[in-house]
Amino acid sequence: MSPSLDNRSPDYDALFHDYAAVFERSLGDVVDSAAIRGFFAESFVSAGPNGQLQMGSNDTGFEQALQQAYGFYKAIGTQRMWVERVRAQAIDGEHDIVQVAYIAEYLRPDGERLSIPFQVSYLMQRRAQGPKIFGFVAGDEMAVYRQHGLVDDQGQPVS
Repeated sequence: MSPSLDNRSPDYDALFHDYAAVFERSLGDVVDSAAIRGFFAESFVSAGPNGQLQMGSNDTGFEQALQQAYGFYKAIGTQRMWVERVRAQAIDGEHDIVQVAYIAEYLRPDGERLSIPFQVSYLMQRRAQGPKIFGFVAGDEMAVYRQHGLVDDQGQPVS
């Protein structure tokens, strides 16, 4: 049985609501790279579909990747993102896994609004200055975007 969170556990609900607010704000004219980077550890790993595994560093390369990612999100019509539910469980005294259910809203090229629920599991490291993301696992977002007509078969935004 995995350990449960205790009274000294971080407030992950507040943290991921803040994260979603920064995400949404970054859909505007300026990507708030500094705020986004503040949620992540110095190094982190991401796992995606089909055995995809990537290592990242919280550096200027990550900042450039964020600029590109938000350009893509804007191009496919992403309008908003909010947290539906946060569930956290301790791994040990210094690490937690946090499952966050989000809903993102898109404006399709035909003018139709579309809401898509999705979930991300985050690996968190507890630190004196606050928890940091050192890993995350996400589903196949490109397949979902294709299913809803937001990108074509090559993953390019549909216009």
